Amino acid sequence: MWRPNISNPTIPLGSTVLVTGANGLIAATLVDQLLSAGYYVRGTVRNAAKCSWLVSALENRHGPGRLELIEVPDICKSGAWDAAVRGISGIAHVIGAVTNNDPDVEKHLQTEMVAHISLLEAAQTESKLKSFVLTSSAFAAWTPDASRKAKLGQWDWNQRAIDLARSDAAEKGLAPLMALKTLIEQRIWDWVRSRNPRFTFNSILLDTVIGRCLHTKDIGIPSTNGMVQWVYEGVNLDLIALMQPQWFINTRDAALLFIAALTTPGVDGERLFGFGARYSWSKVAEILQQLYPEKNVSTVAENGWDQTEVPNKRSEELLRLVKLAGWTNLEESVKEASECFI
Repeated sequence: MWRPNISNPTIPLGSTVLVTGANGLIAATLVDQLLSAGYYVRGTVRNAAKCSWLVSALENRHGPGRLELIEVPDICKSGAWDAAVRGISGIAHVIGAVTNNDPDVEKHLQTEMVAHISLLEAAQTESKLKSFVLTSSAFAAWTPDASRKAKLGQWDWNQRAIDLARSDAAEKGLAPLMALKTLIEQRIWDWVRSRNPRFTFNSILLDTVIGRCLHTKDIGIPSTNGMVQWVYEGVNLDLIALMQPQWFINTRDAALLFIAALTTPGVDGERLFGFGARYSWSKVAEILQQLYPEKNVSTVAENGWDQTEVPNKRSEELLRLVKLAGWTNLEESVKEASECFI
């Protein structure tokens, strides 16, 4: 079995790492890779009984007793994380409370921050904790727009989305969701700088995630992988047409970037851009047609190609340490995603 290459890690092999929202697309893959690397994992889920498939699937791959699921049904409840952080050495914080595009950004911001800050404060009480990695979004840095050339810096924020979300504009598109992602990450970094925790802290900004699902029988075809299925089946193409060409990251690459951020000495105080390569949904449709020539894959209208320069070299450098290779390309990622539903 392939395993991540980990040398002189800040979290010793055999330690326990906490993964929040362990049954999700990215988190489940991360759990799998952490177990492969030689760690124990404690995963939080809302309902352990409904997620028993995750334990069964990973025990078949890695043996019994390596993965523990712990229920956190309400991540905004006082003390919700106390039991979860006990005895752990690293935290990969993948889950969020709100994922919709509700225009009431301030209300959802308050809800989200209760969950995130309570986890950080619980983490402060655990003496074994070495590192904490936060999941953020590409939307926290910029609004994709293929018609514009742009150059992103490591600490650029999506002020454009914040301004639009807070304006009186009748049409705001995805600006409320993008603004929420931006404000959450900004405020978490404010907390980190003001508290100066003894553990390392880094955030990973993920763009569209495409690739293999861990266990499709129970996890389904979640998140943006589901959009690959939409294109293959020719459904919801009106929604696909609204998606601007931008960047993507392969599912396993995302998981390995988390592991690199958690375990590599000297990685602290960094925003890591999980941007593997550019893509568009019209290109995804072309790849699917090439993979499955017997299928008449619907054509997706071409709407340009992303022109943004992104600061992803540091992320690829860290990825290469644990993967011994660079980003997985779009063709391979679409192939992996399609194998989850065909």
